[in-house]
Amino acid sequence: MEAPLQTEMVELVPNGKHSEGLLPVITPMAGNQRVEDPARSCMEGKSFLQKSPSKEPHFTDVSRAATGFRGHCGELGCSNEFEGKTSFGMSVFNLSNAIMGSGILGLAYAMANTGIILFLFLLTAVALLSSYSIHLLLKSSGVVGIRAYEQLGYRAFGTPGKLAAALAITLQNIGAMSSYLYIIKSELPLVIQTFLNLEEKTSDWYMNGNYLVILVSVTIILPLALMRQLGYLGYSSGFSLSCMVFFLIAVIYKKFHVPCPLPPNFNNTTGNFSHVEIVKEKVQLQVEPEASAFCTPSYFTLNSQTAYTIPIMAFAFVCHPEVLPIYTELKDPSKKKMQHISNLSIAVMYIMYFLAALFGYLTFYNGVESELLHTYSKVDPFDVLILCVRVAVLTAVTLTVPIVLFPVRRAIQQMLFPNQEFSWLRHVLIAVGLLTCINLLVIFAPNILGIFGVIGATSAPFLIFIFPAIFYFRIMPTEKEPARSTPKILALCFAMLGFLLMTMSLSFIIIDWASGTSRHGGNH
Repeated sequence: MEAPLQTEMVELVPNGKHSEGLLPVITPMAGNQRVEDPARSCMEGKSFLQKSPSKEPHFTDVSRAATGFRGHCGELGCSNEFEGKTSFGMSVFNLSNAIMGSGILGLAYAMANTGIILFLFLLTAVALLSSYSIHLLLKSSGVVGIRAYEQLGYRAFGTPGKLAAALAITLQNIGAMSSYLYIIKSELPLVIQTFLNLEEKTSDWYMNGNYLVILVSVTIILPLALMRQLGYLGYSSGFSLSCMVFFLIAVIYKKFHVPCPLPPNFNNTTGNFSHVEIVKEKVQLQVEPEASAFCTPSYFTLNSQTAYTIPIMAFAFVCHPEVLPIYTELKDPSKKKMQHISNLSIAVMYIMYFLAALFGYLTFYNGVESELLHTYSKVDPFDVLILCVRVAVLTAVTLTVPIVLFPVRRAIQQMLFPNQEFSWLRHVLIAVGLLTCINLLVIFAPNILGIFGVIGATSAPFLIFIFPAIFYFRIMPTEKEPARSTPKILALCFAMLGFLLMTMSLSFIIIDWASGTSRHGGNH
């Protein structure tokens, strides 16, 4: 079966690049049928080549329509009317923020069930696989001149491929946004309670998580989600990342101020660190051999929880729906430059993930809970530092929601309004509708963790492993890479790994449901 041709795309020369001589031909405008001036087209092409002679050609404007800029290629005349303005640093902030999820709070629990060495091996493997997956996406988009995930699906498998990619992006990112809002719903009342120094939760409206999550969605998330271009969120992404850096610093600091094991009355210390050191010394003098073994790190662990934590780690670097939109808005774009942005973002999050997991685990060892901040509540519910950390985490997840919403809105536009000109009304209505549905899910669903588990176990493997591999296999011309070439064989193996992880993830979720147990190790 031949891959369908993109009717709105410029023609391609055999090496996959745009033919300079073909650009002026594709110029009809909808409505007025304007014909491009050949002299002007020549000058534009010349200035473009002089600006970045070593870079790959600009991609077709159909990809810009896919990301919500203006209409399809015909409406834009396939000229360079839009140029990315987002800097290298801002792109790193945006992609790092897209990678970073609430799962960072559960990685210490994952390390407790894998051991330090096995955890490091798995985290490294996942980081490398994610970088390779992004490489496949960028290489596929470079061949056909498309920077929209759904349009890659269309180029590879036609309308079914486009709808499958859009559906996977929608499910994955709705699950991620819901998990972020669920953190706001559960953590923000505790923060307010601590600020007010209340022993028990009151019935006031400002202590009700349902009201608070709506308030945050309307006042903070929605205005940011109405931005037309993703690059404008670079500043909020940088601030969000700084909040998570503060969280990491606090976790490292607490490692040296929390004794192991915790004495029964340790929460009465109320943040008096000099008293903490005295208690710590007494506990260490009176510790029993069993307690000493409890506070010994494990380097390699295999138990009933180990296999359940592997899918959690495998999805810790989900950012693939955001890669191509960020690429579209990149200033002076090239595949090599975007790959560097991806590698740097993955490396930064790799370091943060490992340090947060390591020091969180070395603080509580096997006593660490699936949500790290809840474990610190055992130490002192009114600890000022932990209170500030909660505020930082809440800020980080709040500012991440608009980043995740962009690909969902684009996917909905691809499914319902393909090839239509940008409309502010549609842009706003989709954002409002998405936030409304997600708020209703978070407020009324009795237990949304199971829903998130199913969404993460199905859509994430497709977005990370399966789709990039099979799109690459179908899109890459056989004259450049035959079906039995090493790159295509590796891509097929990559897709098979995705199917294996998806099967394993769903199996453990079904086993959890059947046994009635709950094993939550965090969620991206």
